[in-house]
Amino acid sequence: MPSSPNPFRFRLDFPPELPISSRAEEIVAAIQQNQVVILAGETGSGKTTQIPKMCLAAGGGQRGRIACTQPRRVAALSISRRVAEELGVEWGREVGCKVRFSDQTSADTRIKFLTDGMLLAEVQGDPQLRGYDTIILDEAHERSLNIDFLLGHLRNLRFLRPELKIIVTSATIDTQAFSEAFDGAPVIQVSGRTYPVETIYSPLDEMGNDAASDDEPDARAEALHYVDGAVEAVLRVLDNSDTGDLLVFFPSERDIREAMDLLDGRKLGRCELVPLFGRLSNTEQQRVFASSQRRDRKSVV
Repeated sequence: MPSSPNPFRFRLDFPPELPISSRAEEIVAAIQQNQVVILAGETGSGKTTQIPKMCLAAGGGQRGRIACTQPRRVAALSISRRVAEELGVEWGREVGCKVRFSDQTSADTRIKFLTDGMLLAEVQGDPQLRGYDTIILDEAHERSLNIDFLLGHLRNLRFLRPELKIIVTSATIDTQAFSEAFDGAPVIQVSGRTYPVETIYSPLDEMGNDAASDDEPDARAEALHYVDGAVEAVLRVLDNSDTGDLLVFFPSERDIREAMDLLDGRKLGRCELVPLFGRLSNTEQQRVFASSQRRDRKSVV
């Protein structure tokens, strides 16, 4: 693999079971030969954990840090821990993370995971981002205001700092638009890895209508209807299986709390109920990754 001498004592290898690992040589060469690389990786390709390591293999992290942005705090924290584990280093030292109200980095940090909002805040104090020699914008297809501002800033910054490496990763959409924004930057497509998924349609019955009083707005009555339906679906899964966790998605914090209350009222002693939403502290969010002694952990999102 074409790579620069690595002065760090990292365990730098790529898990063979990840689709992106078979493209490691090509990706490392592209990073070395181009200032900007667009990488389109499908779900399960391994791009989020392996691209920062490939930047190390390409010589990144020597003249400055490698920054890798994530749209959400919980992702930045969990992925940084995973990369530290794969590199065989202590989390918070060579690999660290910076999110709102928490900075788990040190002077030894070479790979720094942070939310896109945190990197944008750093731009205000250092517009040229001279603390970094590589910037990875992960999940750029989400196109939040933060990501769009960063894309625009990096598009101009590349002329002021020609040595700065920029990697933009995305799902399979918008890659050509990203390439054109950076004057025809090369695009590398990586396939994903998926597992069998069974889709079961379970229509809502009339139980939600009983939960809503006559003077409640129709919208709220409908909300109660799907919360009750989701709770009943969870109970059916528990009755029909003995192992595994459940992940339930809701559109609002209020729905999450109502579902938690309904499930807690069923006294499911063999299950642990864990909420997950943006207003929780970092410690509370990390509970979803902790091992549990109980049969199931319900992560309600």
